[in-house]
Amino acid sequence: MSGRFVRASKYRHIYGQSTKRELFYDNLRVSKNAWDSNIIKVNPKFLSVNWETSGGGSFAVIPLEVRGKLPEQIPLFRGHTASVLDTDWNPFDDHIIASSSDDGKIAIWRIPDDYKVIYEDPEEIKDIAPLKKLSGHSRKVGHIQWHPTAENILASSSADYTVKIWNVETEKVLYTLPHKDLVTSFAFNFDGSLLATVSRDKKIRIWDIRAEKVVNEGPSHGGAKSSRIVWLGAQDRLVTTGFSKLSDRQFALWDSTDIAKGPIGGFYYLDGSSGICVPFFDDNTNCLYLAGKGDGNIRYFEYENDEFFPLSEYQSSDPQRGIAFLPKRAINLHEHEVVRIYKSVRDLTIEPISFIVPRRAETFQDDIYPPAYAGKPSLTADEWISGKNSPPKVFSLEAIFDGTTPETVTASVPKKEVVTPKESKPEPKPSPVAKKEAPTPAPIPEEPEKKDLDGLLNDSKHVNNLLAKASTSEEPLPEPLKDEESSWDNEPEVKIQKPSPKKETTVEALSPAIKESDEPIKENNKNVSTPVVKEATKEVEEVKDTPKTIKEIKEPATTTSSPAAESIAGGSPVLKLLKLVVGLDAKVQTLIDDLKVRDARILELENKIYEILNKNE
Repeated sequence: MSGRFVRASKYRHIYGQSTKRELFYDNLRVSKNAWDSNIIKVNPKFLSVNWETSGGGSFAVIPLEVRGKLPEQIPLFRGHTASVLDTDWNPFDDHIIASSSDDGKIAIWRIPDDYKVIYEDPEEIKDIAPLKKLSGHSRKVGHIQWHPTAENILASSSADYTVKIWNVETEKVLYTLPHKDLVTSFAFNFDGSLLATVSRDKKIRIWDIRAEKVVNEGPSHGGAKSSRIVWLGAQDRLVTTGFSKLSDRQFALWDSTDIAKGPIGGFYYLDGSSGICVPFFDDNTNCLYLAGKGDGNIRYFEYENDEFFPLSEYQSSDPQRGIAFLPKRAINLHEHEVVRIYKSVRDLTIEPISFIVPRRAETFQDDIYPPAYAGKPSLTADEWISGKNSPPKVFSLEAIFDGTTPETVTASVPKKEVVTPKESKPEPKPSPVAKKEAPTPAPIPEEPEKKDLDGLLNDSKHVNNLLAKASTSEEPLPEPLKDEESSWDNEPEVKIQKPSPKKETTVEALSPAIKESDEPIKENNKNVSTPVVKEATKEVEEVKDTPKTIKEIKEPATTTSSPAAESIAGGSPVLKLLKLVVGLDAKVQTLIDDLKVRDARILELENKIYEILNKNE
């Protein structure tokens, strides 16, 4: 049995699969405008593409069933006086689309029921005009997005540093959300009551739309490039993609109720590429897809318990600029497709990529296909403006699998588990117990009086007494301290003059003879009186009779403390004890030197006496 742990997941083996080359959408002229938008958008029926034209802005709409190479001329949606920067399909009507432009206007379009792109006679081609235009921004409008639950509610962000909420039916601005810098991305939450925005001032803001106020705010990615933001379905979590200060591509998970505390689990490093990463969260499978602009790779992760687990990566050598995600109600359920992504390649082709869960079953797989968005509004514009909120409408994908009419219901909002404290029941009172006499406690021994170690060490007399006691101890000096250096090692060494080994005559042997002789001794024709010899002999005897105990050795005239004692002014008790031992060693060495000096003095007197005796002989 292998010791490697593999996390259980239904989506662990998802893989990306491209379609055949002849099923691409080819011969396109995708806009080369450098503005950061998705460039292409898709719904269950049509694909919109920002078109490269001269003399005003336009975009093209291509039916999904029209594959292969498109004709040189197709109908275009013209009405803007500058480049089209973004488009978005109405989630409740597949024939309604909104567009924003560099001219500061928003246009609303309707796709004709008999719309087609292939004509036998090019002269029959007619461009489409907008139904209405919305004016209110003072500069270019970079991003637009429809409300997820209320019909005819549209949001737009502009280079005038504002996000505006529109009632498309009345063509009026309902709410304005001012920012301090350019808004690079925004997203509605599950029921459309809140709006999350990221801007170039590196801030994430959560807005209560109808109150027009920020309810939460915090720092975002540290890099200078644009960031993207998306909600994680019905949860209060957000995902952003952006760049670090070192321009590394990264993404992060945030708690929408407390942005200021930072990303949950920190920033996830992706790579060092320079292209913006476009996020898409599939709340049916809890999978996050990250498609990077400028490269051909699409990474996908599974979200669980505030963590992202990498599943795999779709790799391609064809770089992508435009990214679009097909709504769940239009995917191929019989092939076990869970997500379909459209990407533009070299501004000429759009390639569909299917992400599939490998299964052999031919029946509906309800464990990987929970209820999906039905494409029906939950609220009218007036109901939402009045303050009402409602989850989106959903339906079972099994009806689509079987080819029957689906039944639409309101999505259930996951509720957070609130732990309520249990009511504490009064415990029964214990029956009274007869009191027993408590035994008298034993007397506590008095603790010995604690002495102040620092105070004792600073007292020179006490230190000298300690040194005297230590010198009388017969215990040998510890081995580690024998080689310790001390300040006494610098004292000049006393040189001892050894007597010449001519005769082994001792002082004790000579003294009686000297004492008995009263006659003068002749030395070099000079008379040497015996009192001189007697005086020298007396001095030797006095030195010899002195007890060789350390207590009777006189202290130096100065009363200054030893260098070891002076150096002990703080630190741990072990360090103080070690310094004290070193000081004691130095004192003992001094005493030994004093004894050597005394012995040398005795030896010197013995030599003098010996010389006197030799001369007299």
